[in-house]
Amino acid sequence: MIISAGYNIAGPEVEAALLGHPDVAECAVIGAPDEERGQIVSAFVVLKQGARSDDAEVKLLQDHVKATIAPYKYPRAISFVEALPKTQTGKIQRFKLREAS
Repeated sequence: MIISAGYNIAGPEVEAALLGHPDVAECAVIGAPDEERGQIVSAFVVLKQGARSDDAEVKLLQDHVKATIAPYKYPRAISFVEALPKTQTGKIQRFKLREAS
């Protein structure tokens, strides 16, 4: 559970909204420390082949999440990565994402 500015935000809900976008192949969401809000929603996104990884894509993904779920739940930080860190069984290692942020 991510607590941002007093709101409880479930990471899997944000991940499901991001996965609903046609450019997203895979994603993981964590709570990143923030002085103002306590935590912010931070997303790590693996894009599908041919999708661009620029500021316009960040805005597009943020707008998609705002339109899909409650607007306050959108990821304020989006990082594009080649692959997500996983265990041998395929589970995402979110602790490695927290260390990287």
